[in-house]
Amino acid sequence: MQDILKKLTNFKLSGMAKTLESRNQYAIENSLSYLDFLELLLDDESVNRQNNSFKRRFSKSKLDSSKTLSMYDFTYQPELNKQEILDISSCRFIEEKKNIIFMGNPGVGKTHLANAIGLEALKKGYKVLFIHANDMVSKLVSSKGDGSYFSVLKQFLSVDLLIIDEVGFKKIPLNHVDEFFEIIRHRYENNSIIITTNRPFEEWGNIFGDVVLASAIIDRLVHHAHIFRINGESYRIKSLQSMKNTKR
Repeated sequence: MQDILKKLTNFKLSGMAKTLESRNQYAIENSLSYLDFLELLLDDESVNRQNNSFKRRFSKSKLDSSKTLSMYDFTYQPELNKQEILDISSCRFIEEKKNIIFMGNPGVGKTHLANAIGLEALKKGYKVLFIHANDMVSKLVSSKGDGSYFSVLKQFLSVDLLIIDEVGFKKIPLNHVDEFFEIIRHRYENNSIIITTNRPFEEWGNIFGDVVLASAIIDRLVHHAHIFRINGESYRIKSLQSMKNTKR
């Protein structure tokens, strides 16, 4: 047994090594054929690799594991089409190279929904990265100073799904707008983006300080996109009111 375990470890078959003893006992007790025994071990190896892959991709994604679809209160946003959101969570839009835009006032759950869809994409084997819009731009600008620009750019371009959170929360400095545009331009019709924003498209000229460049960004984002405008009340205000009522 120890010799087999050593060989499995050397061959990097850790999933099979973990379950070899228990599977062997099960095979003896149930008179399994050699092929059935081997199939069980291969299944264990497959599951182990999938779990390890998910853990690695989740660690790199910067997603919040608590913001899932099951934790989103659709009853508080009655105008939002739950079935359409669930359909989006199938992640077909990633294969179709389409984008998703969540637009609405602060606190309506845009970031939660974007994060939840990102988690669903991870489960389906996709590479995902979640980042605040201004942080993304700052990383790109800073990387030019230390020579890591192309490495950082690749980080934003190589993932299957890039989630850019809170576009419009703060203005993008005019001399940094080109960095944002480069990400949108390179990913256009190549890989999917999810955008969350609290500002309508009409105001994006103010966000980027350049109406022409803002139009170019919008044009590429919406060309193949599902756009959700969420007009409900803020969850944060709801929570604050609940706390006040509890104290009474």
